[in-house]
Formats: sequence, structure tokens, C-alpha cells
Amino acid sequence: MSEQIEHVKCLIIGSGPAGYTAAIYAARADMKPVMYQGLQPGGQLTITTEVENFPGYPNGTMGPEMMEDFKKQAERFGTDIRWGLATSVDFTGPIHKVIIDEKTTITADSVIIATGASAKWLGLPSEQKLNGFGVSACAVCDGFFFKGQDVAIVGAGDTAAEEATYLAKLCRKVYMIVRKGEMRASKAMQNRVLNTPNIEVLFNSHTKEILGDKTVEGALIGNDKGEERTIVVTGFFVAIGHKPNTDIFKGYLNLDETGYIQTIPGTSKTNIPGIFATGDAQDHVYRQAVTAAGSGCMGALDAERYLAERGIH
Repeated sequence: MSEQIEHVKCLIIGSGPAGYTAAIYAARADMKPVMYQGLQPGGQLTITTEVENFPGYPNGTMGPEMMEDFKKQAERFGTDIRWGLATSVDFTGPIHKVIIDEKTTITADSVIIATGASAKWLGLPSEQKLNGFGVSACAVCDGFFFKGQDVAIVGAGDTAAEEATYLAKLCRKVYMIVRKGEMRASKAMQNRVLNTPNIEVLFNSHTKEILGDKTVEGALIGNDKGEERTIVVTGFFVAIGHKPNTDIFKGYLNLDETGYIQTIPGTSKTNIPGIFATGDAQDHVYRQAVTAAGSGCMGALDAERYLAERGIH
């Protein structure tokens, strides 16, 4: 049986704010974009409950509903949105190949990558159960809902330290749970944490369980001496890092040491002409829906110019 091969002008891999925004711009520019939604259609926002900081939604909106709006807008202009996961790529030749679900080969004149990143979790069943009901992997997104309350944050790096100080401005008390006897964060960030009076750092500590039935009510914390204590909190933030969903691009695209795709500063261009990277797959600094959407726009505009320069209509 011959292999299924389809050629498209613009292929978008991934369907969060970056992918959908790229699709809206690409479709309006008559690039006839084809989008494969990936494992988590709508991206990380589909596991977020309320979104209050995206411009244009004065009363806030639910993450899944917002992604549905993005999707409808992309479809309205003619984006061909499909189920499917990009399982491997071949970017060696002038024609870019992407294999979907290990069986369908798509060749594309331009590829916009919007595969995003996934938050790393502790792996506790209670964490999964209460995700979106007090458990969050984004203090900047969700900290506001815990104004004046007591919360906990797990992590020891710069992001955790930054998020702990951010939460300290909003919350009454912040417990910072650090596995070792010291933080990994830069000295400046450690000093900020240690000099913030309402942050209590629990060194040599780990989370055994997040407590609560319908929402977070506390956490059971163990330490290196085998002792346990319960802290009463209503919010539980996990800041142990993100992993960009970029494994399939290894060996083709330049990635940094943690796997984020490296782009030419100020653009979405990668080291391979015709391949553009957007959203959280290439941004480990801001990681917000609005910045992802902005970079999706950049990806589509860069791809449009690339195709025009090569006379591909």
C-alpha cells in the first residue's frame, strides 16, 4: 500500500493561543493553513479554570471556553483544523516533512510550531484531583484568586522564588516547600524570599498529600527527620518547572539546554528556513496566553513573508 502524502502551504502543529492566533492570521492571508491539534487541543488553558488577565474579557472567562472562541475564529477564516499528533519530523530537505500519528505524511512549504510546554507535577493523585480547584502551576495566572489567604508553593528555582514573592504581595502567608537544605535560585532571588516577612521556607521538606475534598484545605508535609506536619492552606502552587513539548524536533532545530526552541531574537524564525516557533515551545520567560497569542501572530507574518519571497502562492 502506498504511503499517504499530502502537501500543504502552511502547517500549524499545536492548538493553544499561539497556534490558533497563527491560524487566524495565516487563514486571512490566504495561506490555507492546516492545523493538527495535538494531545491537548486548546493547550494548557484547557486545564485552567478562570482567566481574568486576557485583554477583552472584562468579566473574565473560563480557559476552555476561551480556547473554543479562538478555535471558532480560526475556523471562520477557513483553517482546516484536524485531530492528530505530530509524532516525528524530517526537516533535512527543502520540503519539510511531518508525520502525523505515525502514519500520515504531510509535506509543507512552511511550518509553524505551537506545541507548547507542559507543567511538571509532583505526581500525587490528590494534586490531579484538585487541579483547578486550588492546585495550580501558574501563580501569575491564579494568585489573584487567593487574595488575603494562606497558600503553599513547591519549588526551589528562580521561578518558584519569583512566584513566592509575587504571591506574598497578595496572600496573607506563603509556605515555600523546598526539598533540599538550600534553594537553587540565584542569590538575589533567595535574598528576596528570605527577606519577605510573610514567606516561611520549609527546607528539607516534601509534600506527602494535598488535603481537601472539593477544594484545597491544606497539605501534609514531611521532612528529612521523618516528621510530619499539616499546614492549612487554600491554594497550592507547583513551580518545579515546565517541559517544552519539543522532543520530536531534536537533531533538526536548535534547542536550549532545557529543550526550548531557539528563535532569532525579535522573530519566530528558527535555524531552518521555513520553520517558525511560537508560544511556550520557545518562550520560557513569560509563558502567558497573551504573549503566546502575540508570538502566534509573529509566526504567521514571518511565514507569509517567507512564502512571498519564494513566490509560493
